[in-house]
Amino acid sequence: MKPTIDLKVNAKFIEQYKNNYPLISKDAVANLGASTEEGAIVNLVDNNRQFIAKGYYGEQNKGIGWVLSHDKWEKIDNEFFKNKILTAINKRESFYKDINTTAFRVFNGEGDGIGGLTIDYFDGYYLIQWYSAGIYSFQNQVLNALDELGDYKAIYEKKRFDTKGQYLEDDDFVKGERGQFPIVVSENGINYAVYLNDGAMVGIFLDQRDVRKAIRDKYANGKNVLNTFSYTGAFSVAAALGGATKTTSVDLAKRSKSKTIEQFSLNGINIEEQDIIVMDVFDYFKYAKRKELKFDLIVLDPPSFARSKKHTFSTAKDYPALIKDTLEITEKNGIIIASTNNASFGMKKFKGFIEKGFKEMNTKYTILEQFSLPADFQVDKNFLQGKYLKVLVIQVQG
Repeated sequence: MKPTIDLKVNAKFIEQYKNNYPLISKDAVANLGASTEEGAIVNLVDNNRQFIAKGYYGEQNKGIGWVLSHDKWEKIDNEFFKNKILTAINKRESFYKDINTTAFRVFNGEGDGIGGLTIDYFDGYYLIQWYSAGIYSFQNQVLNALDELGDYKAIYEKKRFDTKGQYLEDDDFVKGERGQFPIVVSENGINYAVYLNDGAMVGIFLDQRDVRKAIRDKYANGKNVLNTFSYTGAFSVAAALGGATKTTSVDLAKRSKSKTIEQFSLNGINIEEQDIIVMDVFDYFKYAKRKELKFDLIVLDPPSFARSKKHTFSTAKDYPALIKDTLEITEKNGIIIASTNNASFGMKKFKGFIEKGFKEMNTKYTILEQFSLPADFQVDKNFLQGKYLKVLVIQVQG
């Protein structure tokens, strides 16, 4: 039986919790004790001890817990988790039936009613990501729900709350039959290699599915494409399959080369016709400018924060400078696909970064299209930070 504690909400935050705001922040609570147990059920109450909402305590980078219900008498038990996960699975019914896409998000945290928890599906395998020790204390309830609701080959997990970034398990395996990796998944008919047993990242970011499809179907044909911060080259694969004359993938991580080669090979793409470069992206910009290289289509999908020996990059500060570097190697009338997953600002501010970069280069542009999270990444309308992905397809004018 989990302990239940009352947390008194500071007066200025009461209204937002009554209006279904899901994140419990440290600033919102007046009587947080140092000994509060991870996973404890918490009742949010006002100064008169009147019930507002209930949730769980779990420290993560966003806050100290999440609201789960506004019903004082609702039990946070097996049935609760089963109902939430079943509802989420039913919403993704079309994804389960799509033979051309076998990897998608099944449960998206607070967007599906339980903050701090995500579940992804990879062709019969489930990957659970736990974002705090608090939510991890409900592991049995989540596993029981998945056991009851459907067949699967195996379940893997990532404990994202491990402050050292290390995983104690040998391969993050939980139950079922261990996979033979890589698992090859399909996304709109494109093949990608996925490793659920090899560290924090599995090889593909599912939230960029719609963007990759747009690159393949609308923007890559006949184009010389540069994919920066390329990771495993997923955008490059989409571009090559979309008829790009050539792709160049640039990433600082040494593993990116072998991983990108693997992704190309899975799709029958001639590796000899592609460039895969292990280099700091900012050094590559200088190199490309020096060699007078130009690209028709450039993909910018940097991490929110990155540090190398020479450079420190923050999307919140440095995106305009990134745009300026990019414009120097973009062909006339070229296209820039600018992306960020930084949740600390919205689309309006992101567009401001783009505008600043272009203005400082005295260059005009048109936004052709914009993307946010795909349909399987459900978002809580009362928690705008959850709508973290922002992608703009920009046509350079002249």
